[in-house]
Amino acid sequence: MSVLDSLSVVLLYPQDPVNIAATVRAMKNMGAGDLRLVQPCAYDPFRIEGVAHGTRDVVEKIRHFESLDAALADCHHVIGFAGKRRTAKWERIAPRAAAERYVATLAAGDRVALLFGQEDHGLANDALDRVHVQCIIPTSEHASLNLAQAVLVALYEFHLAAGDATRKVDAHRHQSGPATHEEWERMFNDAERALEGIAFFRTRNPELVMRSLRSLAFRAKPDEREVTMLRAIAIEVQRTIDRITRGLAKGPWRRRDESP
Repeated sequence: MSVLDSLSVVLLYPQDPVNIAATVRAMKNMGAGDLRLVQPCAYDPFRIEGVAHGTRDVVEKIRHFESLDAALADCHHVIGFAGKRRTAKWERIAPRAAAERYVATLAAGDRVALLFGQEDHGLANDALDRVHVQCIIPTSEHASLNLAQAVLVALYEFHLAAGDATRKVDAHRHQSGPATHEEWERMFNDAERALEGIAFFRTRNPELVMRSLRSLAFRAKPDEREVTMLRAIAIEVQRTIDRITRGLAKGPWRRRDESP
């Protein structure tokens, strides 16, 4: 059971099957399962699931209604999403405020409906007459949102407010604790020797460079495994310099395909 089991998404006169499919996907992503369509366009449930993979449980429960009143009949609270301000003084709130206000209502088992209008005209005044509050998604001056995008924004806020449907993300496979002081100092010592080996300090103050390197490394907060890797890099720089130095000491450098 989830808090969002009492949440219904109502699409009034949806005109495009793609938006229905995208709405189904958003609902599956955010943990909502009750989709109600009022006089929708013709669509193929198989194609809906083909666009929104893995959503058969949501698709199978879609319900159709001939009127908005019928779709909202068992709902205790209705939130209407509309981008345009109207003459009537409906209470207006943002999606986050709506989610914070109504999550306790959902938890108590009261049904809350999120009502969205058709793609080209949104919610007409007679539909807004049925809503308890009007929800306006904050945007720039270009306020027109795709229907399914508006649904996703609304459900995202309810998903966060509910806090009981978010998947657990597995920890990294190679978990490692913090490095010890000794491990940090070994890494810095080897890094300093590597920088000396490439003559990095020829025109720079070694003390200032190493202080900056320490500050950078501590801000990055690498774990023990990452500090060990940084030390290994520095050591490999030193070994490479040693190999080159030994090779130069043995005589003139030649290409492998050159004869002596």
